[in-house]
Amino acid sequence: MALISVFDVLGPNMIGPSSSHTAGACSIALLAQKLLPGTLKEVTFTLYGSFARTYRGHGTDRALLGGIMGFSTDDQRIPNSFAIAKKRGLKYLFLVNEKETDIYPNTVDIDMKNTEGQTMSVRGESIGGGKIRISRINHVEVNFSGEYSTLITIHYDKPGVIAHITKCLSDTNVNIAFMKLFRTNKGQIAYSIVESDEDLPEDVTGAIRKNPSVQEVMLIPKQQLS
Repeated sequence: MALISVFDVLGPNMIGPSSSHTAGACSIALLAQKLLPGTLKEVTFTLYGSFARTYRGHGTDRALLGGIMGFSTDDQRIPNSFAIAKKRGLKYLFLVNEKETDIYPNTVDIDMKNTEGQTMSVRGESIGGGKIRISRINHVEVNFSGEYSTLITIHYDKPGVIAHITKCLSDTNVNIAFMKLFRTNKGQIAYSIVESDEDLPEDVTGAIRKNPSVQEVMLIPKQQLS
């Protein structure tokens, strides 16, 4: 009997032994790489829970690596992720953390570095059926899915910043579906996350950056998840 690889049975939506371990993993990495500007140089994936136990057999490693290179869940290049990463000069490492057990199953920390030396750390969770959530950015607890157009503003937690963000959005007739504020401590770095049903205009980022308390603004188009 011929042996069949998991990637021989993946369909156009990356249907395999587990949508959480393949499509979900790819979607997490695809979303994470959009948070770091420039060209990715190095990435470390730290795997937890069932990701850690089954990542080789279920193709999670290839899916994560494909997603971090910008491949969507139905991209035919995913089975060749290792070879493509090597050709691109992308350094990657997979680590397993089985010590931390009080954590959502199918969790991965993605630590990225671009060619300019900028870094970004993202924690993602694959929650079933190919759906995901991002639960940390740079060790700050957040919560968004990528299923909406998303605006992420990194800023100091100071009076008037939220009003500034909402005014900029109002001036461009953006309808806010959800808006959440995440912070470590009062007055310190905070993350404001706005999700919208409609496409967010790119020029809104420049307007938001005019506030001196704003450090960075990221605009992420709606992600098509399997």
